[in-house]
Amino acid sequence: MRHAKSDYPPGVADHDRPLAPRGIKQAGLAGDWLRANVLAIDAVLCSTATRARQTLANTRIDAPVRYSERLYGATPGTMIEEINAVGDEVETLLVVGHEPTMSALALGLAGTGTDAVAAERISAKFPTSAIVVLTVPTEWKGLELGRAALIAFEVPR
Repeated sequence: MRHAKSDYPPGVADHDRPLAPRGIKQAGLAGDWLRANVLAIDAVLCSTATRARQTLANTRIDAPVRYSERLYGATPGTMIEEINAVGDEVETLLVVGHEPTMSALALGLAGTGTDAVAAERISAKFPTSAIVVLTVPTEWKGLELGRAALIAFEVPR
């Protein structure tokens, strides 16, 4: 999931930018969609950026969270390293991060069984609060490019 719409207050460093009022609403709608469409979220991996943390808080997802400074400004490779560190007891993981990494990661992970329409939509635009659902046929520590199936792309509005 990409963080929801952020604000741009003067004098605030990029890492510390909060959500805009629209972003608070987006995050709530994203949480509603996740609860209705994803069976259960066992764990969350979230950027330490204020807007990502606030997005997660406003989704009202109740799962253990690991915040990682590495997700802020990360490359897809760094994201995969962080996901590889998730424990085997986690079946469903929510990752809250930033663009352009989230779309590049989703498209890079997508392989066999991918929804072509969803992939095309992600390539065209990955707006704030967008959610990609991927299935992974391996343990988290074995996640690699082309090894997941992209099954859904949602932009809660």
